[in-house]
Amino acid sequence: MFEPRDSSFNSTNRRGEPDHDKDDVKNVVSGVLVVDKPIGLTSHDVVQIIRRGTGIRRAGHTGTLDPRASGVLVVLIGPAVRLSEYVSASDKRYQATIRLGASTDTYDSEGSVTGSPTVDVDEITEERFDEVLQRFIGEIEQVPPPYSAVKVQGRRAYDMAREGEEVDLAPRIIKVFSLDILEWAPPEAVIDVYCSSGTYVRSLANDLGKELGTGAHLVGLRRTKSGRFTLRDAVPLRRLQESFEAGTWYRNLIPAAEALADWPMVELDADQVELIRHGHRIPAGPEDSGLARGVSQQGDLVALLEVDAATQEWQPRKVFFQS
Repeated sequence: MFEPRDSSFNSTNRRGEPDHDKDDVKNVVSGVLVVDKPIGLTSHDVVQIIRRGTGIRRAGHTGTLDPRASGVLVVLIGPAVRLSEYVSASDKRYQATIRLGASTDTYDSEGSVTGSPTVDVDEITEERFDEVLQRFIGEIEQVPPPYSAVKVQGRRAYDMAREGEEVDLAPRIIKVFSLDILEWAPPEAVIDVYCSSGTYVRSLANDLGKELGTGAHLVGLRRTKSGRFTLRDAVPLRRLQESFEAGTWYRNLIPAAEALADWPMVELDADQVELIRHGHRIPAGPEDSGLARGVSQQGDLVALLEVDAATQEWQPRKVFFQS
């Protein structure tokens, strides 16, 4: 499906490591593509583009980004897709543009205006806005938007809402770590949102409008961070597509081990790699606990390990290494 720009593969990837021989790339490729998703495409659209461009069917994103939003979309390739449950749960960061003065049924600019403001936008100062904004920091309950992909008795909430059905979604516990005003230009404000996975920034905008009395909805959203990956790691989709045509896309591939860079790392020698890849345990240190990445001396992710407290040994939970 792809041909490298040169047959020797003597170039290096984004991390300065030697590139694979072209005949082996599809067999050994496992890692992360961090894409700067443009507005207008669904997260699934981007995954399909990557599958076609790489010729590798095993690919998936780690957290839906709305078609009207742009920014960091983490896509796992090959065996690395098995990291999805861990990477998807990572914290997120957004730059959100909120417009005061009206609420909508979709909580964004695509919807119809609902309700009437009880407070004029002109009465809201930046200080007042920030005072109310800070109330949403911490562990809070949040109700997802009616127009969302949340399932209710097997049906998507947005399908029910579009058919005029009443959508009653249960609140969820989320964590908001920080909220900062980046720009104050009434009736709009741009804020930085640092939150747990599962947070709906549209709901935050709607709830903020209720608290202020002005009503509010989301008019712009850009994800600036997902887990350990930021916009600095992201490749614009158009440039990635160009690299598919040139056969150089693998240079953008980030090692799978870096997807969980905030996890403790256990460096494995050759003998330990062999033991782990066959499901055997290895000794853990007296202070070791919980989960860790088992990484070879070459930097490849071998397995996810967990300490068995009873024996103080590392037990392989998911093995990725391929011989």
